[in-house]
Amino acid sequence: MTTEVPYFTNTANGYVPAKLAHRSTSLQPLKLFRFVLNHVIPDTVRFLVQLIPLIVSGVIGLVMPGKRKSIHGHTALVTGGANGLGRALCLRLAQEGCHVAVVDIDMAGAQRTVEDVRKLGVKSEAFLADIANYEAVERLRLEVESKLGPVDVLVNNAGLLAVLSLSEGKATDLERIINVNLLSHFWTIRTFIDGMKQRRRGHILAVSSILGYIPMPRAVSYVATKFAVRGMMQALQRELAMDGFGETIGASTLFPTFIATRKELMDLLSDLR
Repeated sequence: MTTEVPYFTNTANGYVPAKLAHRSTSLQPLKLFRFVLNHVIPDTVRFLVQLIPLIVSGVIGLVMPGKRKSIHGHTALVTGGANGLGRALCLRLAQEGCHVAVVDIDMAGAQRTVEDVRKLGVKSEAFLADIANYEAVERLRLEVESKLGPVDVLVNNAGLLAVLSLSEGKATDLERIINVNLLSHFWTIRTFIDGMKQRRRGHILAVSSILGYIPMPRAVSYVATKFAVRGMMQALQRELAMDGFGETIGASTLFPTFIATRKELMDLLSDLR
């Protein structure tokens, strides 16, 4: 059986309908069982083992909680803040007292997020920017600083959800995936980290994915970028500590699992049966 499934979805573009690609998704029960047994289960076990230090740290934190860091009054910038997880992060930051810059190429959605953020008693503005372009990110910094002030919390959330294997899509599709999902992190961090170092305060959060730990077939390009973001942020965290900013500038990575905010992804999972 052949079905049509979306292969290229922009998570920062207001849920625009994705393009369609023909792909055979007919899996024999035995073939599926072997795939789960040989790949999914071992990857999941490895992931759970890697979680052990985090679980231990969390338990220690419950018993001996440290001093909570306040970000009240800070300015946060969230890429892909118009919809889904990005929107939820904007609202959560506003609840902590942050002023929020909502960056997206879906300005209608960004404006809706801004309106809801302002209801929480903080300042917020929507900004249109192609974060895959370094010059555009430089202009974005000037615009945000003029309206909301210097950025103290940088959240790199925007990304392209690409149900796309190596042999599918055009070369320009692959370039766009890598530019938005990975290269944009370099541009935003390079642009905003100097100010954080000068003020000796700040935090950088990168949104990766559970697929940054567990590779999934039919999404090779997406998985590659999410693994890369994971490594990039771990290296950045160690570099900040080495340079004497370990106590003042944080760098962390978020690994969402399957969040039912995109119909296309849920349809794909339904088809892989």
